[in-house]
Formats: sequence, structure tokens, C-alpha cells
Amino acid sequence: MKQNIQFLGATLICLMLGTTGSTLAQTRGGAETYPSSAVTLVVPFSAGGGVDIVGRILGQALSKELGQSVVVENKPGASGMIGASAVASAKPDGLTLLLASSGESAINPHLYKKMSYDPSKDLAPVSLIAKIPNLLTASARMPFNNPKELVEYAQQHDKQLSYSSAGVGNIQNISGELLNKLLGTHILHIPYKGSAQALADVTGGQVSFTFSSAAAALPYLEAGKVKAVGVTSERPMKKFPDVMPLSSAPELKDFILVNWFGLFATAGTPDPIIQKLNKAVVRSLNDPKVVQALETQGAEPSPMTPAEFGKFRQEQSELFGSIIKDAGIKLD
Repeated sequence: MKQNIQFLGATLICLMLGTTGSTLAQTRGGAETYPSSAVTLVVPFSAGGGVDIVGRILGQALSKELGQSVVVENKPGASGMIGASAVASAKPDGLTLLLASSGESAINPHLYKKMSYDPSKDLAPVSLIAKIPNLLTASARMPFNNPKELVEYAQQHDKQLSYSSAGVGNIQNISGELLNKLLGTHILHIPYKGSAQALADVTGGQVSFTFSSAAAALPYLEAGKVKAVGVTSERPMKKFPDVMPLSSAPELKDFILVNWFGLFATAGTPDPIIQKLNKAVVRSLNDPKVVQALETQGAEPSPMTPAEFGKFRQEQSELFGSIIKDAGIKLD
């Protein structure tokens, strides 16, 4: 009898411990065992582009930090919305992530009346990855060489100037219209179907200037076919320390507008997993080799907490939205 009581007591304790352990694991959202399998990092653009390159740099770093394979999967189309929608509708277990640019999460909602996902509701912010300042890259024939000279020339010859972009509604177009707004000018926008041709026609002098990433502009800058007049960030870039911010000109003091890439999970992903991912990102972005690889692409590592990134995304969405509305940018 005594042995039976002891057995029952031991069994009860084991059951209680098992239940407690199970409950604790559920409470922690499976973070202790996450990731239990390979992680898919969705890049909503084609292979070889800026987002893809950064995605592969990040994927390798996260694989090392998480101890699991991180597979980059390209899902291009619809201005990045196909890839973003795939993550928004995925199982919220942290195994499907999205590396988004500012377009998919902060710009598109102001351009498209119908979207298959709501960035603010369907995507959970993990961390900002990097800010990508653009260079105002002008034809070598243009008579201005810095923000101050640009302002003076544009205000006197604005109808003689033009700027190119990779298409209506993208960050280049928005940057050009912010310039027009602050200077009170009417510089002509010439949209192309891609960044390569938009920049190529600046080198040929058919277009006055464009806004381009440092990585895209570098070969043309080194060949002397174009010149960097200013940068859209608050401070000079490490790679171009002599190129002053556009905001250094008093008339453009409010011109701070950069592209950025951020990491998102599916909404509903348990917070402990989000936090574990965030810590892995922060460690990755503090790795000197990762920093160097990103800076080579003109990207500035900029890790944030999930809460900080969520606030940043909302503020950026409001900023882009106001410029789009003021400029009357519309997609046909």
C-alpha cells in the first residue's frame, strides 16, 4: 500500500512537471527551440538587385547566429507586393521572414487603392536592417557641384532641368518631388522602367540628374561620366565623405529622405521569437565583416528594437504619404 502511494505520488509529480514544462514552452512561444528547421527569407525582388544582395549578406549572418540554414527566396512582382503578401499570409512561426524595402511597407499603401495585405497589421516588425542614402547624381555637363550651387541654378533654370527615376511612385520619384516642393520649382520628371536606364541617360546628358544608390553610381563616378552633387541622408556617407548632404543648403534643410531595408515576420508570431530574431540581427549587424559587406553596397547598418522599428515604419509611411499627396503622384 505504501509503495502504491509512493508510486502514485511520483507519477503525479512527473505529470505536474510535464504540464508545467509544456505550459512554460507555450508561454515562451517556442523560442527555446526556435528555429527548429530552415528559415526562409523572402526577398520581394529579382536576384542580383540591391535588396537581394543585402538579403544574402543578412541570410548568411543569421544562419550563423540561429544555427539553422536561412534560405533566400526571390518572389518578385507587383512592386514587391507578391513577396510581401506571401509572408503576410504565412504561418506565424518565425520560419518565413520578409526583407522589405521602404516601398512594400511604407510607400505602396499610398499608391495602391487595393492591396492583398496591410503592412501595419499583417507584418510584425523585427528590426531595421540598413538605411540606403541616395546620391543626387548629375550629368558631368551640369554647372553645379554641391547643394548650394544646385539650389541657385535650379531656382533660376528649373524649367531647363529634368530628373529621371526607375518609375512613378518609387523613392527616386518621391525624392525629386520633395526637391521641387522645398525649392518651389517644376523640374521635369522622366520615368523609366528601371534604374539602369534612368542612370545611363544622365551619363549621356539626356537627363540633368537622378537619385541613385552609391553602388549603382560608383562605376560612372569613377569613370567621370557623372558627379555626386549631394546625398539624401542627414550626414555624409563614409564612402563619400566630401559629398555634402542636400540638407546642408538652407533651402533644403528638411531634405532627409533615404531608402531602407527592414526585416519583418508574419503578424502573430510569438513575441519571444521576435525578440530572439531581433537579438540575432543586432549581433549580425555588429559583426565587422557584415558591416563592411553592407557598406560596400552603400548600406548603413541600422539595427533597432522591434518597437523602435515599428514606430520608424509608421513615421516613414506618414512622411512618404505626405509627399505623394502634395505632389499628386498617381499610378495609372
